[in-house]
Amino acid sequence: MPPQQPDPAPLGSPAPFDFSVDLAAHETLRRAHVMAALGPDWDPVEVLRGEEAAYGLLYSGLDEQQQRVYDDLVAAGVLPARGGGGGRAAA
Repeated sequence: MPPQQPDPAPLGSPAPFDFSVDLAAHETLRRAHVMAALGPDWDPVEVLRGEEAAYGLLYSGLDEQQQRVYDDLVAAGVLPARGGGGGRAAA
């Protein structure tokens, strides 16, 4: 018995073709819109400083048990080590 052959494409159906979309122009436009929305006064360095300050406040004033948990999380690599050395949260 001969091996099964796939059925040929039905009459009138188009042949398969390669379909691709270049999104480079759309990505460029999207980035331009993001920058326009941020405005000319946007300062990325200042934003990063604010984020660092907020992170410092988040882990400030920990009691002894909380500090121990924080240190364990830093040692396990769950939280990044922060400035001040010793893996201690900001006071």
